[in-house]
Amino acid sequence: MPTDTIYLLIAGIFLIGFLYSSVGHAGASGYIAVMSLIGMAPSEIKPTALLLNILVASITAWQFYRSGHFAWSLFWPFAALAIPFAFLGGYINLPTAWFKMLVGVILLYSAWRFLAKPAEAATTTPPRKPVALATGAGLGLLSGLTGTGGGIFLTPLMLFMRWAPVKRVAAVSSLFILVNSTAGLAGNWSSTQYLPPVSLWLLVAAGIGGALGSHFGSRRFNPAVIKRLLAIVLTIAGAKLLFGG
Repeated sequence: MPTDTIYLLIAGIFLIGFLYSSVGHAGASGYIAVMSLIGMAPSEIKPTALLLNILVASITAWQFYRSGHFAWSLFWPFAALAIPFAFLGGYINLPTAWFKMLVGVILLYSAWRFLAKPAEAATTTPPRKPVALATGAGLGLLSGLTGTGGGIFLTPLMLFMRWAPVKRVAAVSSLFILVNSTAGLAGNWSSTQYLPPVSLWLLVAAGIGGALGSHFGSRRFNPAVIKRLLAIVLTIAGAKLLFGG
């Protein structure tokens, strides 16, 4: 990869980390979008995205845990089968065309999620254990295959089904992303024994951007504007993966 492209990639990851964290998101779909726009290969995108997920989800999960919003009884049924299935998904390397199609759809979905406005439910009821186990298994496999962590699907699903209040959903989703990303990366490493050298620099960029964004972003920027900007980036990257060019 040319040096100027590496610098551009590092800057893009930093910016995504800053913007996502300023509106309370980890940034998995944004990191994948930037790497896709730069032209990184799927074999490099997936392990790098999973590594970045581990960093940002660790920070977020710890913050929500300290705030008292985490509930183990709600988390473990989702995670029990998600972890082995995320490992399996990380181990499997999809053909390039399939990977681009699947990730392209996920990026477009993520863009739509930034523009949607879910309402907080007045009352909530946790899901039955078999439902949570099946949901976790499916999202774990999807997260391992694509490097997204699964939170982009679990969060809106839990809110739509009224399984928990917003802050508890965020707490559960952040740890769900962390365990899935860790298992997915372990599976990918078992299959490829490869981690792109540039991923370490991207890890630093995402960490600094996320720390700054979470500290300053919510105070100085309009969250609605940031979400629209991120939706545009995700739409462009998703369309690029799906339609080429």
